[in-house]
Order: sequence, then C-alpha cells, then structure tokens
Amino acid sequence: MASRQQLMEQEPSGQAAEEVGEQAMGPAFVASAASVGLSLYYFFLRGEQRLGTFIGLWPPTILAFASYFNQRKMRQQLETLTQPGTKLKDAFDSMMGNR
Repeated sequence: MASRQQLMEQEPSGQAAEEVGEQAMGPAFVASAASVGLSLYYFFLRGEQRLGTFIGLWPPTILAFASYFNQRKMRQQLETLTQPGTKLKDAFDSMMGNR
C-alpha cells in the first residue's frame, strides 16, 4: 500500500467528474424529451392512447440507463484517482468538482 507521502506527491489522471456527467446525460436528455413529444403526439393528436402511453414510459427507462452508465464512468474515475500514488488532495478536489 502507498504511504501518505506518496499519495500527496503524485498527480491523478482521468476526466473530471462533471465532464463525465455532461457527456453521459446530454444524448439521454434529448432522447427523453423526444420520447415525451412523440408520446404526446400519439396520445392527443393521433388518438392512439395505448401507443402514446407506451412511448411515455420510455423517458424514465432512458434516463435510468444514462444514470447507470454515468455511475459506471464515475466509479472508474474514482478507482483511478484512489490508486496508490495519487495525491490525496487532488483526488478529493477532482471528485468534488473544485478543479
């Protein structure tokens, strides 16, 4: 295991947590909004209430998948930052978004 001095001396590598979040949620948010619009179109304009309701269930599923993949990326980043040899202060700053 790395000593405290080693943890304080080396720089962490990887993306900032906020960049990971922005990358993962952008397309998911667009897909969710499009799904809501499509759902409203089918439900009210076309009169196909079952299809509109079915499509209306997609946004939570899309956002749940995006959240899952976002958490996976953040976990990988955390594991990278907490490997022996990383600076403890920089690791905390990076994870808390202070960088």
